[in-house]
Amino acid sequence: MTLLRNPVIRGFAPDPSLVRVDDWYYVATSSFEWFPTIPIHRSRDLTDWEYAGHVRGAAPGGSLAGVPDSGGIWAPSLSWDGDRFWMVYSIVRSVGTPYFDTDTYVTTATDVDGTWSAPRRIAGHGFDPALFHEGGRVWLLNLQNDHRPGGRRFAGIVLTELDRETLSPIGDTHLLLQHERLVEGPKVVRRDGWYYLVLAEGGTGFEHGVLVARSRELTGPYVLDDGPLLTSRDDPSLPLQKAGHGELVRTPGGDWVLSHLAARPLRTPDGLRCTLGRETAIQAVTWDAEGWPRMRHGGAHPAVEVDIPTEPRPLGRRADSADPLGWPWSTLRAAPDPSWADATSHPGRIRLRGRHGPESWWAHSLLARRITEHRAEAEVTVEARPRTFTQAAGLVLWYNTEAYLALDLTWAEPEGEGQCGQQWRGGGRTVLSLVERDEAGTRQVAVVDVDADRALTLGVTTDGAEARFWYVRDGVRTPVGSPLDFGRLSDDHGSKLRFTGAMAGIHAVDLVDAGFTADFTGFRLDCR
Repeated sequence: MTLLRNPVIRGFAPDPSLVRVDDWYYVATSSFEWFPTIPIHRSRDLTDWEYAGHVRGAAPGGSLAGVPDSGGIWAPSLSWDGDRFWMVYSIVRSVGTPYFDTDTYVTTATDVDGTWSAPRRIAGHGFDPALFHEGGRVWLLNLQNDHRPGGRRFAGIVLTELDRETLSPIGDTHLLLQHERLVEGPKVVRRDGWYYLVLAEGGTGFEHGVLVARSRELTGPYVLDDGPLLTSRDDPSLPLQKAGHGELVRTPGGDWVLSHLAARPLRTPDGLRCTLGRETAIQAVTWDAEGWPRMRHGGAHPAVEVDIPTEPRPLGRRADSADPLGWPWSTLRAAPDPSWADATSHPGRIRLRGRHGPESWWAHSLLARRITEHRAEAEVTVEARPRTFTQAAGLVLWYNTEAYLALDLTWAEPEGEGQCGQQWRGGGRTVLSLVERDEAGTRQVAVVDVDADRALTLGVTTDGAEARFWYVRDGVRTPVGSPLDFGRLSDDHGSKLRFTGAMAGIHAVDLVDAGFTADFTGFRLDCR
């Protein structure tokens, strides 16, 4: 037995799709508007995980420009047919509308960190696709979306056989199951002559859960179990909330486990706030006398500590990527520009060229890393010469274009002069500007004069739902402004759909000619 502690992949790793190939386990997770697209982690014992690569080329043309916040790649599904890996996923281009405007793609590879085939678009009925392989045949599972006025946006789970070579539909599409509650995320596994349909239930928030139905025939009819296999919705005190979106996998020894998403909430005066996003967890599963899966520890609640029927096995860890802009860095809506790093002449330096502002869905120069614990500290040294208020560069805590906190080196009018915008007349001063952004707009919290000719070290410390920004002056950390509400950078703040997680990173802005550059060195992010 191996003692596993959930979540096993911490910080913004939702919708885990788990597969075992020989003695390796692989998990693919949603990336939404972020690159690298579809991160994949691997493990030998289900407890110790490492980044193993991603699906390069998942976004056709290498771009998700224009995709809204929390749009992009939802719930990819990883599978193995005995010869190669398959990945099926949807790119969601409309969030918060009845249509979703999804494009569904399939790509394959012989190694998760190898070359993935060019994605092929296939016919799909909605998001959350998955593939089921049996006897050399391949079947597509899908959520059916009914966008019509009065229609059910989650109108059931459908199944279509695909031609293995052309990926074209074969024969009829079968309606497997409809339910009064929202169901999505379908996965199928076969055991003892039964086909088990594993479903995400109740949305992906605090009402989330995992339902199971079964049938003797792949095409149905399916009968639901009496209750959820997994949920935390009936107990807000549980340390793991939002438990749902599961997938059953058999171990080499014949035992079973369930991968699922979960979140570790902060308890704030404004309610539960999941700043770390939804994360990947694993539970041990057994089967009852009637042939239904059950949590081995009893009940339907997710456990933090789980005895997994595996032996501890070293990963044989991969060497760190030689790419200075590779994982754990992430970028918005496109891969990082290779020119941002020059490992030959300036090892360790990142030079960002300013582009659109932080609320752009198109061309934002931002590099960020996932925050994985409720206490964290980020620090970086920046050197830049802003000459106008349209230029800025600095340290940012990021959720999306409507939720971020930023401490930026920028330009301001001479002290005592209002915002007249005539920076081309000369004069002015270099300042640190602390801003916070939420759905009500952007507010400047503090302005501090700084020396324009010196590199500055900027930092931020988060503790629970509080964020404190600072900079180093004469070797001493000097606070900038008052503590800010980090809880707004969570899945749960505001009224719009939010599906990602808080990040810490660096960015640069130039709204005139994209000529402004900023040099960053010594970035660190410590989570504890």
